[in-house]
Amino acid sequence: MGALSPWHIILIAGVALLLFGPNKLPELGRGFGKMFKEFKHATSGNGLMDEPASQRIEMNSSEEMKAKDASG
Repeated sequence: MGALSPWHIILIAGVALLLFGPNKLPELGRGFGKMFKEFKHATSGNGLMDEPASQRIEMNSSEEMKAKDASG
């Protein structure tokens, strides 16, 4: 019993349809999609979450000061 065959997937989809109904399934799909997107973003190593929050705040405030100096 290795991989899922198409019949297994059809059976799982049918059971989900019976349990949650046709109105709730799109909401569940959107929720899972957002969850996976956030997980992928968090594990991609974009560097923002590696720094402490205080350093991120300091960087943002120093960038704002530079922008004010350049504009005025």
